[in-house]
Amino acid sequence: MSGDPADLSIAQAGTALRSGDLSASALLAAVRRRVAATEAQLHAYLTIDTEGAGRAAAEADAAFAAGRDPGPLAGIPLAVKDNLVTRGVETTCGSRILAGYHPPYDATVVSRLRQAGAVIVGKTNLDEFAMGSSTENSAYGPTRNPWDPERVPGGSSGGSAAAVAAGSALGALGSDTGGSIRQPAALCGVVGFKPTYGLVSRYGLVAFASSLDQVGPFARTVEDAATIFEVIAGHDPADATSYRGPVPEVRSTLSAGAGGLRVGVIGELAGGGNEPAVLAGFRRTLEQLASAGASVRELSLPSLAHALDAYYLIAPAECSANLARFDGVRYGLRLPGDTVEQMMGASRRDGFGPEVTRRILLGTYALSAGYYEAFYEQAQKVRTLVIEDFATAFAKVDVLVTPTSPTTAFPIGERVEDPLAMYLADVGTIPCNLGGGPGISVPVGLDEAGLPIGFQLLSPALGEAMLLRAARAVEAMAAFTARPALATSEVG
Repeated sequence: MSGDPADLSIAQAGTALRSGDLSASALLAAVRRRVAATEAQLHAYLTIDTEGAGRAAAEADAAFAAGRDPGPLAGIPLAVKDNLVTRGVETTCGSRILAGYHPPYDATVVSRLRQAGAVIVGKTNLDEFAMGSSTENSAYGPTRNPWDPERVPGGSSGGSAAAVAAGSALGALGSDTGGSIRQPAALCGVVGFKPTYGLVSRYGLVAFASSLDQVGPFARTVEDAATIFEVIAGHDPADATSYRGPVPEVRSTLSAGAGGLRVGVIGELAGGGNEPAVLAGFRRTLEQLASAGASVRELSLPSLAHALDAYYLIAPAECSANLARFDGVRYGLRLPGDTVEQMMGASRRDGFGPEVTRRILLGTYALSAGYYEAFYEQAQKVRTLVIEDFATAFAKVDVLVTPTSPTTAFPIGERVEDPLAMYLADVGTIPCNLGGGPGISVPVGLDEAGLPIGFQLLSPALGEAMLLRAARAVEAMAAFTARPALATSEVG
C-alpha cells in the first residue's frame, strides 16, 4: 500500500489488515519508526512495551492468516495513559512515588483492548497522578506539542494526545477528571471523548477524584473514537460505580448529519474569556451547523460561573483521601526513617511533586473540622446546581457546545508559577465532569500561529449516540485534515 501506515485512521488500518494489504507487524513497525523519529522531541511515552506489542501483532497476523477475525481493534497500535495499570509493565502515574511499580493485573479497559486484538505500544506521559493541564507536572519531564515543541500538549493526558497527533499511536486511552482528555485533544488537534460517568470501568485506573474520573479514547476521527468506546464500555462487576444498563448504540446514527439537531450555546463559556482565534473558530462552526439544518440558540447556565471553584474543592478533597494509600509501605518509593511515621513522611515528601502536594493540602484543609461545611459542603451544593442547570438546558436542546479550551497551546513554562492561570485552562471542560454526562472535543481549524482549535460538544448522561452524531457532523463540516510537521511521513 502507498503512504506511511502510521498515518492511517483506525478504520483505514482495519480495512487494510482484513484485506491482506497490510500486516499487523508492518503497521507496528511503521508506528515504531514514528516513535523513534519523534520521541526525542516529544517525550509522549514513559514506557515502550517492545515485547508485548510485538507478540500481540504476531498473534493478530496469525489469526488473520487462519481466516479468523480476532476483534474490532485487531492489529491496531494503541497507547495507554500511565495511570492505567498494566500487568508486568511499569505504571508510574508520572510520579516518583510509583517508580518501579509493575502491577500484577491489567485495568479492565486494558483487558478489553487486548481482548479486542489491540497492540499496546506503551504507556504515555501525564501530569503526576493526572493533576494538571499541561503535562509539565510529570516527574519524568514534560511532553511537548507536535504542532510546536515549544508549547504544551495540554493535560493531564498530554502524552496520549501527542502520540495520536504525531502518529506514534493510531489511538490512545486517557482519563478525564476535569477535562484531561478533551483539553489536550483540542491543543493537539485530535478527537478526545469522555463518556458518561460509570459507562466505562474505572477498575485499574489509579484514582485521582473518584466521583469525577472517567476513562475515554483519543483518536484521529470521531468514528475511530466510537470504535474504541464500543470496546471499553460496559458493566464491570469490579467497579462499584459501573453502570449496569446497556451501552448506548452509536453506530446506526453516527452519520445522520446535523439536520434537525437542537444546539445550545452555553453563554457563560462562549464569550470574551476566549482568545479571538478560538472564538472565531467556534462561531464559524456554529454558522456551519445552522447552514446544515441545525437550530442554534444561546442558553444560560448560571451555576457554571462557580463550577471551577467547586471543582477545585471537590477534586482535591477526593485526591487527599485517594493518595493516602501511597505511604512507602506497600509499593513504590520507600525512604528510610527511624519510625514508620518518619519513613512515610520522607517517602511522601520526596515522592510527590509540588502540584500533587498542593492539592493534597488543599483537599485535607477543605475536609478538616471547622471547614468542611464552609468549603466542601458548599462545593457539593454548587455541583447540584450544575446538574440541575444541565437538566434544564437539555430539556430544550440535544447538545450543548462551547470552545473546548479558551486558548490554543501555550508556551512551555508560561503558567508553571501561576496555578490559577493553569486552572483556567479547564474552565470549559470541568462542568461536564461535575454533571456526569459525556463530552467530546473535535478539531475545527488552526489559529494564526498554526495551532489547533477545539470545539466541545456535551450531551445528557447516556446521550452518546446523539453526541457522536453531532460531533461527526461538526467533523465533516470542519474538514480538518491538517497534520503537524512531526507527524508527516518524511520525519526522520
